[in-house]
Amino acid sequence: MNNIANKVVVIAGASSGLGEALAKRLVQEGAKVVLGARRLDRLQALAQQLGLPIEAAVQTDVTQPDQVKALVEKAVTLHGRIDVMVNNAGLMPHSLLERQKLDDWNAMIDVNLKGVLYGIAAALPHMQAQKSGHIINTSSVAGHKVRPGSAVYAATKTAVRVISEGLRQEVKSYNIRTTIISPGAVESELVESITEKDVASGIKQFYDDYAISADSFASVVAFAISQPDDVDINEILFRPTRQEL
Repeated sequence: MNNIANKVVVIAGASSGLGEALAKRLVQEGAKVVLGARRLDRLQALAQQLGLPIEAAVQTDVTQPDQVKALVEKAVTLHGRIDVMVNNAGLMPHSLLERQKLDDWNAMIDVNLKGVLYGIAAALPHMQAQKSGHIINTSSVAGHKVRPGSAVYAATKTAVRVISEGLRQEVKSYNIRTTIISPGAVESELVESITEKDVASGIKQFYDDYAISADSFASVVAFAISQPDDVDINEILFRPTRQEL
């Protein structure tokens, strides 16, 4: 039950962590992967490691809709279609609202929320035209639960779930599948985006104690993609076994 081999998969947020692990897994399964992220050097090194053409590494800032569109267009130019769009780029600068970290709030809205919308906008016309496709959006456990210090992050991840559910209902006539992936503590660079030192220290300790490998995310996404075309896995919420939150 592979259903991954030869699929054209675009991954936004592919230069590290979850996206990097997913790229490695999907290439191993025979997919044709196109990588997008801001750090072109990291992308090109990953493409070389995976045996992908250098053109498959596309510098992409997901806050810029033209760049996200160019990422998808590159996949279509290289392979003639796009079968899966993975909107995975994200930031997690937790802080209490009273600290008024407006720049952090705006960055989360721009990357976590608008970035997903731009990915949908770029991929959807191609999938509608070919009458098939799969859009996968990364939410979070925080999209199900909010804790002090995570209000804005949780709001963006809840919004991703809401948008994804609306999309699911809208694209049925085009035979397009949609999946929300909501990870708990998984090894990534998210903690590095926290600008408040005291908050970062606490979250880093939590991740050191509980986080599971990014390969877990890759396995979950691969499971969703690999299902038969008439099976639509709409949402997967997963955590480390020991994680209570």
